[in-house]
Amino acid sequence: MINIRKLEAELWESADLLRAGSKLTSNQYCMPVLGLIFLRYAYSRYKMVEAEILKNRPSRGGRVMPVEASDFAAKSALYLPKEAQYDYLLNLPDDIASAGILNKDGHTMNSLGEVVNNAMQLIEEQSEQLTGVLPKSYTDFSDEILSELLRIFNNSALDEVGGDIIGRIYEYFLNKFAKNIASDDGVFFTPKSLVKMIVNVIEPKSGILLDPACGSGGMFIQSGDFVNHSGMNANNAMTFYGQEKVEYNAQLCLMNMAVHGLTGVIKSSDEANSFYHDAHNLNGCCDYVMANPPFNVDKVKAESAESAGRLPFGMPAVNKNKEIGNGNYLWISYFYSYLNEHGCAGFVMASSATDSQGKDKDIREKLVKTGHVDAMVSVGNNFFYTKSLPCSLWFFDKGKSEEIKDKVLFIDARNYYTVVDRTLNEWSEWQLKNLNAIVWLYRGEIEKYQQLIAEYKNVLGEAVSFEESLHLLKEELKDLQKRAKTEVEAAGRNDKKRVQASYDELIAAKNEEITVAKEAVWLYEKFGEGVYADVLGLCKAATIAEIEEKGWSLTPGAYVGVAPVEDDGVNFEERMAEIHRELLSLQAESNDLMDIISQNMKEMGL
Repeated sequence: MINIRKLEAELWESADLLRAGSKLTSNQYCMPVLGLIFLRYAYSRYKMVEAEILKNRPSRGGRVMPVEASDFAAKSALYLPKEAQYDYLLNLPDDIASAGILNKDGHTMNSLGEVVNNAMQLIEEQSEQLTGVLPKSYTDFSDEILSELLRIFNNSALDEVGGDIIGRIYEYFLNKFAKNIASDDGVFFTPKSLVKMIVNVIEPKSGILLDPACGSGGMFIQSGDFVNHSGMNANNAMTFYGQEKVEYNAQLCLMNMAVHGLTGVIKSSDEANSFYHDAHNLNGCCDYVMANPPFNVDKVKAESAESAGRLPFGMPAVNKNKEIGNGNYLWISYFYSYLNEHGCAGFVMASSATDSQGKDKDIREKLVKTGHVDAMVSVGNNFFYTKSLPCSLWFFDKGKSEEIKDKVLFIDARNYYTVVDRTLNEWSEWQLKNLNAIVWLYRGEIEKYQQLIAEYKNVLGEAVSFEESLHLLKEELKDLQKRAKTEVEAAGRNDKKRVQASYDELIAAKNEEITVAKEAVWLYEKFGEGVYADVLGLCKAATIAEIEEKGWSLTPGAYVGVAPVEDDGVNFEERMAEIHRELLSLQAESNDLMDIISQNMKEMGL
């Protein structure tokens, strides 16, 4: 089995080492490197489809008929001419200039960069979706660096197209580039756990999905994965539409979709500015809308925005310069307006939008009164790669059941997350499932909740309760750590690292089990076998009447209250006395050290 995390890290480290040794910035390096990952994916997929075609291939005169572009088109796959195939590029001679290789226009090529540019042009000729999208700046690279990059991405693990290894690698690199470049405040990359949360709550099945601020296409990728995982073909079940004002980001999106085997219609540049254009004419037509729009955009031209429509609750406040000073409620209005009569929306929004005043409050009141606000989730700090601000997830559902038509589910998840590093938090897979479980119970979908409990039992075992399981795992971890210490100390000098490494793996695996057990306990102690209940500090299903009492605020913290502080079993007075004694002892040590230093300096004649 492939260790995907290890593979991701190794490939990134190798590629970024080359970048550091070149004169290229991360921004210059990003698109070409992602293009090579795309090229490697395209070749793996090509070989897989080619093998399928050749299974029942007719032959003439004892020779099997060669595959053609039309054979691939029949299977909705991308055909690669020989000069665009990865192994062809890998096996080129070192001296390109002397090899007499011609490009598609019949001109001699003198560098590996020219050959790779030519490969990208040949691929674009095979795909209308990719026309003008693939990078062609490979002459910026020396032949040595480009050759080494081709070698790095020629890892056999990337041939596992069915497991979408290459898609994971592409997203990993996109993530790393987002952190390194930090351009546009990272607007082109929405953290994966936020995207997954949106997709998991909306549960797309079939129909039209629009992202009018699509960036690198994360909403499309996760939706495609969700649909494929349910047993359907995403390209057959879904139609993907995107708008992205920044052309660079739209290119990333189309490449990302192609890497994941998805097709879609993405518009960019001025016609894709959602404030002024409904580029696909989808107002009132969408089954799903998902987005992470830029927050708090100012100087939006009011007259142009008003004439562009999609404002069912009226215009936000307009200043004396005839501009909208904050575009948040333009986005919120668009997401609602794009939905058809049973459509769902999920999007990321600045936390300040949940209780902003003035015209925003009037729009929010009208929105809540429709009964179509489904859920609100508060997200803590440090979920974005280049911002530390908190945000909220909003969910609309025009097809809500009558039982919850006059309710909104509020979840305050600001204190529920996994720390990745000092500046980044995320929701783990199990935390995503737990948050999703709250939504299921609120909707009355008890079977889904029970399936999750069964999944926990399958992982942890059914013999004991989740709490007992957690206790046993902690004891096993202590025992492992003791054994590791004893055996590492007893090992010979040459064996210490090997013994430590083997125990590190066992300890890491045990810690993962403990994490799962903790999440199982977290969920089960709140909702048992599957009965929704408001949980202080976490969730509340509030009625529209209660929301009116709160001045039409949609801030989860205003409804869920504050969780009681758990008693950690420590006597406060005793602990303070201990700290005071420790402080006095440290001060005494400090004084002694100062005396010794002074004496030493005197002896040295200083």
